[in-house]
Amino acid sequence: MGAALKMDVITIFPRMLDGVLGESMLKRAAQAGHIAVRTINLRDFTQDAHRTTDDRPYGGGPGMVMKPDPLFRAVESVREPDARVILMTPQGRRFDQAYARELAQADHLIFVCGHYEGVDERVREALVTDEISIGDYVLTNGVLPAAVVIDAVTRLIPGVLGHDESAKDESFSNGLLEYPQYTRPPEYRGMSVPEVLLSGDHEAVKAWRLRRAKERTGRRRPDLLTDETG
Repeated sequence: MGAALKMDVITIFPRMLDGVLGESMLKRAAQAGHIAVRTINLRDFTQDAHRTTDDRPYGGGPGMVMKPDPLFRAVESVREPDARVILMTPQGRRFDQAYARELAQADHLIFVCGHYEGVDERVREALVTDEISIGDYVLTNGVLPAAVVIDAVTRLIPGVLGHDESAKDESFSNGLLEYPQYTRPPEYRGMSVPEVLLSGDHEAVKAWRLRRAKERTGRRRPDLLTDETG
């Protein structure tokens, strides 16, 4: 097994991640040495008695802007030469499975979790290598989006899932939504499992799953269909 993927999350709400990191796959991945996640309290890098991380925006306007100095200090305290510094922001590149696979190849990810009206632009200009959005909506801060990215990335690290093939067959892994899944019992409340899945014919099952994946994608996410996937 290779070295653990290091992930640092810089936030003024470090306890928001406790539940996510302490359960299920992420907990097991950390215990097995696949990932090493630290939460860093941005207030520890302030230099005033009130531990201030924000201030009023120049030029006026509502809300507050996160100050550059604490963010620079926090990032520089943990940043390794090959680290990717990720700002979670609605203005960023839309996160998807391909992006998750890309980040899963990294050695060190640093998540900068904004709050209020965002961060001083100089943080973007001088520190950030990636800006990521998980969707076209606004959340209170960047911790929950960072948790989404951490989960999606971690499950793609070899050895994290019980069967590495699981990640290959999921929605978006091949450009399609995932095919329907069934388990026991074979009949429930008048609804039966498709016969092909009980046949033991692996080629027939494979063909059925591909056909159903294309049908489902065409109905629900036709934007995903291309000449290759359709």
